[in-house]
Amino acid sequence: MTKQVSLTSQAHHFIQQVLSLGDIAIDATVGNGYDTLFLAQQVGKHGKVFGFDIQKQAIEATHAKLESEYNTTNLTLIHDSHSNMSEHIPIQFHKKIKAISFNLGYLPGSDKSVITHAKSTLTAVNQSIDILADTGIMTIVAYPGHIGGNIETKEIEQWVKQLLLSKYSIQIINGSEKATSPKLFIIKKLPEKT
Repeated sequence: MTKQVSLTSQAHHFIQQVLSLGDIAIDATVGNGYDTLFLAQQVGKHGKVFGFDIQKQAIEATHAKLESEYNTTNLTLIHDSHSNMSEHIPIQFHKKIKAISFNLGYLPGSDKSVITHAKSTLTAVNQSIDILADTGIMTIVAYPGHIGGNIETKEIEQWVKQLLLSKYSIQIINGSEKATSPKLFIIKKLPEKT
């Protein structure tokens, strides 16, 4: 029997194909810091990672994780909603972000009532598309199985379907056949035609 690869691991696999040393990346939902650490390792000490979370606990856990397992010299953690991303990312980095990672839902091991919401997430993904570099990638892992998660996942799905296929490569991977299983959305920005 083959072991099922998590959607987060699959998201990392797709990001790895695009993100290189010296690049700039964003973790839109730092949580416990696993995706942030992955992004920091991919861009190396000459790259840059910005991380967002509305929970101070998540920011502190991520900082501690990177300090103990990597370093924090290329890391900027922002205690704010990802819906304010454009305000916090310096303008000189707009259109230069090679990867943006979203892992929606709630912070594992904490208050499950504090979740990402469709409205702020849609604002964040719209801003992400605007600041993403040509040939950049955005991954979104959504969880319809918790309260509020179903609405958020459906909204993301609708948003993805409205993207122009001439500008983006889109892939959706289901965690399983269950309606409540997580979904991975992979959006790659195609190079502009001249």
